[in-house]
Amino acid sequence: MENKPQQNDDKKLQFAFGRTNYILMAAGLIILALGYILLSGGGSDDPTVFNDAMFDARRLYVAPILIVVGFIVEIIAILFKSKKQ
Repeated sequence: MENKPQQNDDKKLQFAFGRTNYILMAAGLIILALGYILLSGGGSDDPTVFNDAMFDARRLYVAPILIVVGFIVEIIAILFKSKKQ
């Protein structure tokens, strides 16, 4: 006789994260991408010409805040545990 481990059909395959976690992760990635897009640019084609666009409020304040918020959303997405278990 062959000894096969009994499979319990009652147990479902469980993933590490739920649907809410993946939605929060996607939102965090979108926020991060937007922050990095806002951070880019501001260069000059001519190195002898100074471009003030590098010190714009968008690059100094808005983009870094969005990047930090994106990382916070990612941390929350990883640590979030649904009540349904």
